[in-house]
Amino acid sequence: MDMAQERHRLGGMTGFFIVWLGQIISILASGMTQFALTIWMYEQTKSALALGLMQVFYITPFLIISPIAGVMVDRYNRKLMMMVSDMVAALGTFLVLILWSQGVLQFWELYVVAALLGVGNAFQWPAYSAAITTMVSKENYGRANGLMGLMESGPGVFSPLLAGAVLSVSGGLDAGLRNILLFDVATFILAIGALLIVHIPQPKRTMEGQKESGNFLREAAYGFTYIFERPSLLGLQIVFLFGNLFTGMAFTLLAPMVLARTGSNATTLGAVMTAGAVGGVVGGIAISIWGGLKRRVIGVLGGWAVAGLSVAMLGLGQSVQVWIATMFVGTLISPLINASNQAIWQSKVAPDVQGRVFSSRRLIAWATNPITPIIAGGLADFWLEPAMTSSTPLAATFGPWFGTTAGAGMGLLIFLCGIGIVITGAAGFFFPAVRDAEEILPDHDAMELAEAPAAPAAG
Repeated sequence: MDMAQERHRLGGMTGFFIVWLGQIISILASGMTQFALTIWMYEQTKSALALGLMQVFYITPFLIISPIAGVMVDRYNRKLMMMVSDMVAALGTFLVLILWSQGVLQFWELYVVAALLGVGNAFQWPAYSAAITTMVSKENYGRANGLMGLMESGPGVFSPLLAGAVLSVSGGLDAGLRNILLFDVATFILAIGALLIVHIPQPKRTMEGQKESGNFLREAAYGFTYIFERPSLLGLQIVFLFGNLFTGMAFTLLAPMVLARTGSNATTLGAVMTAGAVGGVVGGIAISIWGGLKRRVIGVLGGWAVAGLSVAMLGLGQSVQVWIATMFVGTLISPLINASNQAIWQSKVAPDVQGRVFSSRRLIAWATNPITPIIAGGLADFWLEPAMTSSTPLAATFGPWFGTTAGAGMGLLIFLCGIGIVITGAAGFFFPAVRDAEEILPDHDAMELAEAPAAPAAG
């Protein structure tokens, strides 16, 4: 078989599935590591703010490097960019393994590793998202994005359970975390190997893609210019900006709230996190088979509103049954939101500029993420938790709904964040540029046909 035939055999949905399979196994192992380290850090600090700072140290370098990563994704081989991301993540995990094995791991060192992972992952998302556009047909965008949603949420079904099993069999956190970290490093090798055997086509150059080419800084800024010139795309990202603001605050407090209300019961936390992952898996499978709503903007805006209701009920609940049910519903709808939005962008943005545009898009949507853990953790640790567990007007007003024991203040803040998410999703329907985005913006393949020179007349 010649190289062209090999590339064809391992391209398309087959090649995409091979890459997806390698990544989902790797993310399963990384989820196990994250679960075990979350328990370890909470035992060390007993602080929601300390846990939240992990997100700050991850997301800040991620956002800073994203415009540069977008240029590199468009300029260079996208498969290589994916490998760079996996290798950096493997390096970070290996550093934690070494420090843990030597018995010198400090919780602040996890912040340094989180920053390293943020740099690596700045390349991953735009590269993978742009690769979908060149690997699969437009009709399969929804299904491919559904599988991407499964890649994000699916491993969470088994990660907490497997991590708990490994910790139990290994005789505790000390030996168990070392075994989990070893498995995590090994799966990065598998993910990189999957990338090596597939063919990921490079996009054709378009007139749009040649704008601002040649100057690195202008190319880095191009993604923002592209989005700000199109109010419909900017409006969609503003919805995600506020949705992520409230979601980030709520989920910063999820683990500490559950641990506080249950006396640091890791089994209960694992059950709640697993329920959320199951919802994401079910939703991802449904989108992979169904493909999503024909009018995708409804999936985005309506999905945010439904997700917000589940977050509000999550904060209001005080039992494991309520937490499990609301986590399931909230994550069930998440693949619909993300796959619908992703399909809009993949259809409207030319493939050869998607690296820059998608990196800028992610930076806009995640602009508040570095501060949401600080806001949520600070409000919980220094105001709401003390106020809700003592004789204050706040406790008198909200105590009948949220209780007055540990975790009540965090529950109240999660509830308010859920209401904010509902308002964010519903507001999008009142702005025509957002509501009618699919009609206002032309598909990129239609634009490519318009740019193509006319065929010569028959002689």
